[in-house]
Amino acid sequence: MSHHTPEISLEEYAAEREHGVTIDVRERAEFAQAHVPGAVLVPMGQLASRLDEIDRSARVHVICASGNRSKAMTDLLVAAGFDAASVAGGTRAWVDSGRAVGVGL
Repeated sequence: MSHHTPEISLEEYAAEREHGVTIDVRERAEFAQAHVPGAVLVPMGQLASRLDEIDRSARVHVICASGNRSKAMTDLLVAAGFDAASVAGGTRAWVDSGRAVGVGL
């Protein structure tokens, strides 16, 4: 049985992010250095115990540094019944694209 993690391109994410929730699964120090404006920090190790904090009616965009952690956490969210997708390229691609970046916590 094959499994495919839902993933969207940076361009798709940029177009639809305002209509959903962005969960950043990196650690606090990484998030403080640079993050997508409006992203909510929920470190990977805390996500499973904080599912009740996430809006189940919204599309959930999961982002990390490059896309590896976000894929694993997207799988967790999908298994829990969320409409979730990993953002390809992660925060690094967002920053490299020249888009606005948040800093600090």
